Amino acid sequence: MSITRLVTPEDAPALAELLRVNREFLAPWEPVRSEDYFTADGQHAVIQADLQQHEQGSKLPHVILDDSGRVIGRITLNGIVRGPFQSCAMGYWVSASHNGRGFATKAVREIVQVAFEQLGLHRVQAETLLHNAGSQRVLKRNGFVRFGMAPEYLNIAGRWQDHAMYQVVKTSAATG
Repeated sequence: MSITRLVTPEDAPALAELLRVNREFLAPWEPVRSEDYFTADGQHAVIQADLQQHEQGSKLPHVILDDSGRVIGRITLNGIVRGPFQSCAMGYWVSASHNGRGFATKAVREIVQVAFEQLGLHRVQAETLLHNAGSQRVLKRNGFVRFGMAPEYLNIAGRWQDHAMYQVVKTSAATG
């Protein structure tokens, strides 16, 4: 059974509620968001923009599902670049109530398989805050290796923060 699927506009209310409930939990790992982001209309706008980029081939926006098919998070392949690069960046989050239960690990495994087998990509990159040990464990379980550190890489929680850089390439991908 698939643990991820393409996000749809109908997911906006569920995602808005999930983000509201998990706002404090996600805040240390996310950019500062406007109040509108946490509304159904705000999520509808995010989803529409994501799906437009998906149609252009530069993004694969998925939701993460629990065992009953309820939305519990998001996982996205961003910045898909073709040509000699055949690469993308991956981002994901799971609700606090589902954190540490293997959902992120399974979702990453599934989306990496999609990247390699369906999209024909060669490389998936992911970045984590240096102190995000949980996310780093998820990546390592899926065959990602750390290849560097990017100083002041992203503005997270209101300040520019260093990130550990991870990647998995098709020739060394975990296929589990």
